[in-house]
Amino acid sequence: MIVTVTILALASLLFISGIIRPDLVAVSALILLMLFGILTPDEALSGFSSPIVMMMIGLFVVGGGIFQTGLAKQVSRRLLKLAGTNETTLLIMVMVVTAAFGTTVSNTGTVAVLMPIVVSLATSARINPGRLLMPLAFASSFGGTLTLIGTPPNLVIQETLVSAGYGKLSFFSFTPIGLVGSMVGIVSLLFLRRFLPRNEAGKKTRSGRSPGELARKYQLSDNLFRAKVGATSSVASRTLSELNISARFEVNIIEIRRKTSARNQFLKTIDQEIAGPATVLEEGDILYIHGTFDQVRRVTKEYGLILLDHQVPEDRQPAGAEQYATAKIGIAEVMLTPGSNLIGKLVEQSGFREKYRVNILGIQRKDRLLLHNLKGEKMLFGDALLVQGTWKDIALLSAEQADYVVIGQPAEESRRVTMDNKAPIAAGVMLLMVLLLVTELIPAVVSVMIAAVLMVLLGCVRTMEDAYKTINWESILLIGGMLPMSTAIEKTGAAELLSNSLASSLGSYGPVVLLAGVYVTTSVFTLFISNTACAVLLAPIALNAAVQLGVSPYPFMFAVSIGASMCFASPFSTPPNALVMSAGRYTFGDYIKVGLPLQVVMGIVMVSVLPLFFPL
Repeated sequence: MIVTVTILALASLLFISGIIRPDLVAVSALILLMLFGILTPDEALSGFSSPIVMMMIGLFVVGGGIFQTGLAKQVSRRLLKLAGTNETTLLIMVMVVTAAFGTTVSNTGTVAVLMPIVVSLATSARINPGRLLMPLAFASSFGGTLTLIGTPPNLVIQETLVSAGYGKLSFFSFTPIGLVGSMVGIVSLLFLRRFLPRNEAGKKTRSGRSPGELARKYQLSDNLFRAKVGATSSVASRTLSELNISARFEVNIIEIRRKTSARNQFLKTIDQEIAGPATVLEEGDILYIHGTFDQVRRVTKEYGLILLDHQVPEDRQPAGAEQYATAKIGIAEVMLTPGSNLIGKLVEQSGFREKYRVNILGIQRKDRLLLHNLKGEKMLFGDALLVQGTWKDIALLSAEQADYVVIGQPAEESRRVTMDNKAPIAAGVMLLMVLLLVTELIPAVVSVMIAAVLMVLLGCVRTMEDAYKTINWESILLIGGMLPMSTAIEKTGAAELLSNSLASSLGSYGPVVLLAGVYVTTSVFTLFISNTACAVLLAPIALNAAVQLGVSPYPFMFAVSIGASMCFASPFSTPPNALVMSAGRYTFGDYIKVGLPLQVVMGIVMVSVLPLFFPL
């Protein structure tokens, strides 16, 4: 027992100091427990096969799908319209929504669903995500205390009471005390947020501009128009080389989008194609035409096309501004090198389209932007060329640097572009997961794994490699490494000895002091063992202590449940705390600075009000 407590104390000190990575500390602690014979290899490694760890892996993939499809961005935009960009307003809204969501869905599921949305919300509002993510995790714990099914410790104390011959708790038995705890927690975090990270939000680490920035720089949205090939259009079944539209009207058809036929309408997608001379136009195609509005209007009138866009005032942001960059097709900026063989050549002689299958959309020459009639324009040293093509072709272009240099990292930019057409599918998968978690038709871990697999199969996560990249392995190692610690504490008898000693020593001071002792013991134990295991261990002890004193066991049972749920001072005390650690860039010290005062405040309030709701 002494060895176990010593290892636990050393691990805690290293977590707090931050000298060694938390995941390395957790794995090292496991190794020591095996070397001293306290845990067998199977027991030590059991954490990595735990449903909690597998659930976290699946939730990271689900979160990746919510991000990559742009669903998080769409939801965050709507929330921004409601709450604005004020940090206090956003913080309150995030915590209230999370607490309400957590009444029926597990804490971990709540955080997994909302975390991508909150990160996108913070980015859009130019707020450091670390200012909102820890409150998100803590608020999920508030919500768990509002209903009977909100968190496993609630069900544990009900089972203990029923086994002892007491009546069942109702679905809303926890609601009054949970509301008090939630309000106290939200107000407390408004003051404690001063200790949350304040590093610069939205700090740019990339080289080069994003597709959106390039679109604005080159004023692309003012020169991009969509036209649809109708049933009576004369371009149907003809190639672009036959039509010779570019030469006749001084416009460029740079992209074509068409619906792919699929038996399953749910899986119907839009196929994108860079326009080339051999491209055959079909009825229903959407043509993306680059040119002035008057020129594009002439083309549509000549060939019977349906013009889908209209000219807008210069001070208004056109809706098509982001159409140049999608998951498949993107834009990039190219600079000519001093010794480039392209200097002095016409754009039509550059070979960009023939060799690399990319279009030149614009040229920046000092302070001038050249956007029209580019074929006859000579390229000069210092010119920056805006090119469009598939991300794959742009990456090939960046591999050759003799005549030009691609600014930025096309491969990285392609991963940042969201697959907006998949957002409804991602939303459907997310809702399915929530429904399964609420109804409990199947185990929670199975529900999450189904959602993760569907995200990959339905294309909400681009590839399995991308799915693996969404997983934060540091958090997985941290939780997987610390879960067996509870086994060691229970196996050596340390937990039972401490809890029994506390109950027997405080009982003589009266029920209120014993109630406080039960709450504090539960709260402290939950820092090191899972909240469910903590409730299982302490609930019978608290019940017996109350019976021995001749007082009602209900406030003691609720003290165990709430003390086990309201654990904030450690990143590995609950899965939600661990889930937000990487995304919020938190250290162990951040949880101490924010979570420990919150845990103390909640303890004082709960011990004070529990006898009011459940008389001793």
